[in-house]
Amino acid sequence: MPDAAKEFFDPNTFLAKAGVGRTVQRLRSHETFFTQGSAADCVYFLQAGRAKLTAVSAQGKEATITLVAPHDFVGEESIANVSAPRTATATALSPCIALRIERSEMLRVLHEEHAFSDLFLQVLIRRGKRTQADLVDHLFNSSEKRLARILLLMSEFGDLGHAEPLIPHITQEALAEMIGTTRSRVSFFMNRFRQSGFVDYAKHGRIRVNDSLLKVMLNDGFPGQNAKAPNLLRVSPPLTVKKSTKRAELA
Repeated sequence: MPDAAKEFFDPNTFLAKAGVGRTVQRLRSHETFFTQGSAADCVYFLQAGRAKLTAVSAQGKEATITLVAPHDFVGEESIANVSAPRTATATALSPCIALRIERSEMLRVLHEEHAFSDLFLQVLIRRGKRTQADLVDHLFNSSEKRLARILLLMSEFGDLGHAEPLIPHITQEALAEMIGTTRSRVSFFMNRFRQSGFVDYAKHGRIRVNDSLLKVMLNDGFPGQNAKAPNLLRVSPPLTVKKSTKRAELA
């Protein structure tokens, strides 16, 4: 009875420790998991810490693709084609612990263990939804709201009720690059957030995000703002234009 003899497979245990084709790596802030153009020969599973994915154009312009949180996979494009180079750079925003899984081992466990395949698919779907929200954010939201959303994502407010109010140390230049604005604008918005009680600064320059910022995002409005924008922490209703007002508003 080969089925009865098969050992029970727990995907969480598989992703928690080293083994055949798997090694645990520790990265300091600003260290890279991999760089754009390098060989895509493995997948990382982020156990702890925060990271970001960035890409550089042929003209040398850098853009942040997405933020990576614990329990996310990084570099999953290596599964599709062993000879394809990395299309982005993965960099630690804070000290990280990650499980490095060789491509061959990743393919084996995906094919043989349905529980792991289900978990992996859930993570990819979650990533796709977040990428869609990022796109809507850049298309419709002001830079102030984009900054608020980045802070909330980094603190994980709205994610099953789990929050880490103290986000990793990050410079205003990095925040400006993430949301597509200038450092001076980020400085202005951060001062405004602090004066409104949405954020405050702890030791070593770390930012504490208060739940009041989440409430503002959910209510679609900052003090003194008239225009409403799609709520990116939940499913947004269809966009309509009110013709009765002089200024178009997003309903």
